[in-house]
Amino acid sequence: MTIPLWPEFVMANSLSPDAFGSEVDEICEEIESATKGLGANRQRVIDALATQDPTQRAKISMRYMEMYGDDHKKFRNMGDLMKKEFSGDFGRALEFLALPPHESECAMIRKACKGIGADVDVIWSICAGRTNEEMEMLKKTYFRMYDKDLGKLLASELHGNMERLVFNCLQASEEVYDSQFHTPEKSRDDAEEIHSFGQGRMGTNEKGIFKILCASPPEHLELINKEYADKYGYTLWKAMEKEIGGLGEKNLRQATLFEVNMKLKPHKTMADLIYKTCKGFGTNEDLLTCCLIRFQPHLANINACYIEEHGTSIHDVIRSEAGGKYRALLLQIVNTVWPEEGI
Repeated sequence: MTIPLWPEFVMANSLSPDAFGSEVDEICEEIESATKGLGANRQRVIDALATQDPTQRAKISMRYMEMYGDDHKKFRNMGDLMKKEFSGDFGRALEFLALPPHESECAMIRKACKGIGADVDVIWSICAGRTNEEMEMLKKTYFRMYDKDLGKLLASELHGNMERLVFNCLQASEEVYDSQFHTPEKSRDDAEEIHSFGQGRMGTNEKGIFKILCASPPEHLELINKEYADKYGYTLWKAMEKEIGGLGEKNLRQATLFEVNMKLKPHKTMADLIYKTCKGFGTNEDLLTCCLIRFQPHLANINACYIEEHGTSIHDVIRSEAGGKYRALLLQIVNTVWPEEGI
């Protein structure tokens, strides 16, 4: 199965906010105090929220509205409070951090679709490489929060093969691995079919390739990759680099490789996305924020991959690409999982 990004607590969705304990209540009280009156205290909010793991943040988000919802009737959730009190990249990061992971991703997608021209990189990085259970919950949560169908929204924002790839991801169609069904013969057939959709014809059949990639569980995709490499002389991801996307479709290539590699080598793939987000002229701050918040449960493994691959840590990247309290916030998100020496 593709690795999950959300904690079990979020998927279970079974606890009542009033049963979370005194520690959660104390953090909610600190957030309320830090945002009350004229001028919210940014550092106190960082210390209260960014020092927590996703499970604890989900509990804080739920409990806060139970404790203070009557005092903040204009707010649907704690994210709305952060949006009101803070601005810029810092405010947006706190808005996402203040929501449970499934609601946070919905807010990220909504933000990516606002204005002229969607932030396609944010959209595919959220939709590709997900478990079936998370994808189904994401679609239900988006409709509950915004009264809009996620599929229809993305169909209006995306076009061509990118729309086809994301549509396949939204289907939550990954098969459960079964050695009696996912046999070496099937992996050989699927490898040949992928080749026939790309290298073996004039013009690539992206739709056919996407369907196989999204439906294949990681164990089966590993076998397809081996069969492909043995028969055609290079790996499946090399084939995707050659066949997917023409001129001006770099995003499509990246998204397809992300879908493949989240199943084959997920931690390195997440590390590579963070690297690409900051590479070249101008960092995509929204994508960087989304990556660090969404990937936090896996950041220890991701940072290890990042150091091995690039010779520097994610902490160093944040220092070079972000400033002020926004930098302090992102560093604390990482330090909660991989503390730097001396802090």
